[in-house]
Amino acid sequence: MSTQLLVGGRIYSPFAPDATAMAVTDGVVAWVGEDRPGLALHQGAEVVDLDGAFVTPAFVDTHVHTTATGLALIGLDLTDTRSLADCLQAVSEYAAREPGALVWGQNWDESAWPEGRAPTTSELDDAAPGRAIYLSRIDAHSAACSTVLRRASGDDVVGADPELPLIAEAHHAARTTALELLSPAGRQRARIAALDHAAAHGVAAVHECAGPDISGRTDMAELLALEHGVEVRGYWGEAVTTADGARDLLAATGAHALGGDLFVDGSIGSHTAWLNQPYADHEGCGRSYLDVDAIAAHVSACTQAKIQAGFHVIGDAATDAVVEAFGRVVAELGGPAVASRGHRLEHIEMVTEEQAAKLSSWGVIVSVQPVFDAYWGGESGLYSARLGRDRALALNPLAMMASAGVSLAIGSDSPVTPLEPWRGVRAAMSHRTPGSAISPRAAFSAATRGAWRAGGVRDGLAGTLVPGAPASYAVWEAGELVVSAPSDTVQRWSTDPRSRVPALPRLDADTPDPTCLQTVHRGSTVFRA
Repeated sequence: MSTQLLVGGRIYSPFAPDATAMAVTDGVVAWVGEDRPGLALHQGAEVVDLDGAFVTPAFVDTHVHTTATGLALIGLDLTDTRSLADCLQAVSEYAAREPGALVWGQNWDESAWPEGRAPTTSELDDAAPGRAIYLSRIDAHSAACSTVLRRASGDDVVGADPELPLIAEAHHAARTTALELLSPAGRQRARIAALDHAAAHGVAAVHECAGPDISGRTDMAELLALEHGVEVRGYWGEAVTTADGARDLLAATGAHALGGDLFVDGSIGSHTAWLNQPYADHEGCGRSYLDVDAIAAHVSACTQAKIQAGFHVIGDAATDAVVEAFGRVVAELGGPAVASRGHRLEHIEMVTEEQAAKLSSWGVIVSVQPVFDAYWGGESGLYSARLGRDRALALNPLAMMASAGVSLAIGSDSPVTPLEPWRGVRAAMSHRTPGSAISPRAAFSAATRGAWRAGGVRDGLAGTLVPGAPASYAVWEAGELVVSAPSDTVQRWSTDPRSRVPALPRLDADTPDPTCLQTVHRGSTVFRA
């Protein structure tokens, strides 16, 4: 057995909130406490001086699209474009310096542009003549495409328009075609870039949310075969109807569970979230991809096959369908059988207190993306434009769900929002709607311990730094450590350090994120600054 003793730091541990040292033996946390006892107890250990650094459990990102994240990191990321003209210029410049069959770009957001509209097919054809161009909107539920790509993927499917961005089935077809135009080497380079980026931000594991309309089986197989220090748990978003069908699909894809982005509906930004009432700025109530019968069949099949299931859920009509479907399965198989699988929902931005209570009683876990609110929430954000103020301010009610007993996990939906976990913690504790924020401590737990639980690890140890826990941790350069609670809620515990609550870095709006110095997963270093 080999032991490493970390001393001279600040350790985030409920076991010893004032700890300055931690011993790790063969990839497991063996001891947590103060320097002098640690040195006395572990005299043969390799001693590592932390020099005041802050050590926390490593993060887990519960909603990632790995290859797409890498493509944004090394390719055409349109997040910072400030106008339609700026976007088209970026496309033209990228096409000029990157010869090849495909221009793959991501993360444009017309709601922030003065023109207030997306690129048209003709404009993309002019920006890069003769090139196949795929530009996904920031929510990845619609895409502007050139004529070359449209012809290759077909123009007679639902959601197609000769000039406007593609949605629904037309978008799925275009994305599939675009993915096929990427070279295997290019996909691999993108995945490595994404996982390296995750490790450099204190992330030890990611949940890949794949599916036939997102990335395809080839991409999933290549990702799961990639050897990298960051752990990947694969979710495959395709519905089944029988337990045997669930087992067969799991085996065929190599996935760990059948959920993630199994779409019940689309997104608010692309007007494809399934609503009970029409959009405020658009005709209709969005789209549904699965009805109650299909949702219930999938949950029942996965429960009987002892496989975790899940769905992508955004709008209130989609939430209604999911809750009704789960209720049917609970009536069929019993609450304990359903709860034993830890089924999960992604996003679920529109949910009532009654629905949250039901989901909690059925053991359903919710993977939330708090940066959605930071990007698009508030009285004058995109959600207000799409839905109207009153509906918008009710979105992403984190505190309400937590109060109802729903187990929360925090993810990024990268590349929709950055794979930078402190951003998610900040956004959760700084919700734009008063009363919807959760405490820094609760947010941090949702991004660590809660995230491991969302991935099926329920040993009570993963995501913590206590004796017996896996040694998956991150070392940070951080400033002052504080014990705080949301400013807009009743404080549920003392903020006095003597309360024995472990402290976190100050995460006020004017303070920088902690800087990752090292990421370790089960005792092995996966990143060192």
